[in-house]
Amino acid sequence: MADLTSADPAPADPAPAAAAPAAAALVTEGLAKLYADLVALEPLDLTIAAGEMVALVGHNGSGKSTLLRLAAGLLEATAGSARVAGTPVGSPPARAATSYLPDDPVLYDDLSVREHLAYVASLHGAEVDEDNVERLIARVGLAARADDLPSRFSRGLRQKASIALALVRPFELLVVDEPFVGLDATGKASLLELLAEANAAGAAVVVATHDASYVERVSRCIALREGAVVLDGTATPQDVLSIVSA
Repeated sequence: MADLTSADPAPADPAPAAAAPAAAALVTEGLAKLYADLVALEPLDLTIAAGEMVALVGHNGSGKSTLLRLAAGLLEATAGSARVAGTPVGSPPARAATSYLPDDPVLYDDLSVREHLAYVASLHGAEVDEDNVERLIARVGLAARADDLPSRFSRGLRQKASIALALVRPFELLVVDEPFVGLDATGKASLLELLAEANAAGAAVVVATHDASYVERVSRCIALREGAVVLDGTATPQDVLSIVSA
């Protein structure tokens, strides 16, 4: 009979490799923006994790739009750097990972709502799923206007079309500037649901707004004043009101 006690033990299965941590959705290091002698954004060190949902607040001129436009690669920083999903802002991979919803909708004059969505989806390498396009159009309340030119819409309807454009393409970071302006109650409720769904799907969502219904849904609020961060953490709608009215 073989002596089992003296047999070499079978080699253990190698331990599974630990999954690499996901790159932060947005990282800024000393990011700053100046216009001549006007400081739009003080040097900012900020990390927004993948899958985080954030409210960006502050009075007009506090630097909110500047920060969002820098993150989207639409402005050139005066100093410092920023990365989206580990790649420099403005680079093709960062642009592919970032969806930007501006406060003033930018639309083509000669494309219908449906054509807008199909074009933007294909432009960003997404397969155009007609059912998904129709669902998104319905979700923003434009089903009856899908074949109309949004360039002729009211401010609120243009905003709804812009929301659909921001969400029809793939992204890891969604940056949104004052999205509730011009929306009716139904449109506002739909947008809140769509933002939550984008976040639940894994995207980081950063929204510049003072709207209490959004602020109540997030666990992190970043407040700017004169280009500098004055709060980074939890905040109630009452806290936000005091910040923006100071």
